[in-house]
Amino acid sequence: MTILLATIPASLVLGGLGLAAFLWSLKRGQYRDLEGDAARILFQDDDHPRTDPPADRKS
Repeated sequence: MTILLATIPASLVLGGLGLAAFLWSLKRGQYRDLEGDAARILFQDDDHPRTDPPADRKS
């Protein structure tokens, strides 16, 4: 029974830390545009042609 005196507060602290981490990531915008990030990982940068000329060349 005395083990509950240690595990219940420890689980509450760990749950609070998890909630704080989730709220922090929510505030920082980590969950914006999830579908865009999921689709972006499927393409390499070489697959898309550049639309703007490189800065070192003159047009």
